[in-house]
Amino acid sequence: MESNVLLVVVMSVAPLVAITLGCVLPALVEGKAVLKALEAMARQPEVADEIRTTLIVSLAMLETTAIYVLLVCLILLFANPLLALLAT
Repeated sequence: MESNVLLVVVMSVAPLVAITLGCVLPALVEGKAVLKALEAMARQPEVADEIRTTLIVSLAMLETTAIYVLLVCLILLFANPLLALLAT
């Protein structure tokens, strides 16, 4: 019985760690991407439109990473198929 309790605790704590890392790391990378894009726009203002477009697409991809992490964590917390196996 104690191994089941330990497994449930691990399956509850793992999504918390994942959502923390899955939100903090993309936010840091987004900030770094914006910083580099602004530096590039300051150096070469004639290509600012292209840099801005590339930046927006990149930020959208980074943000979807955080959304996918949230989705996986919600599945692990509320619809975890392993919990049904433990009940049997």
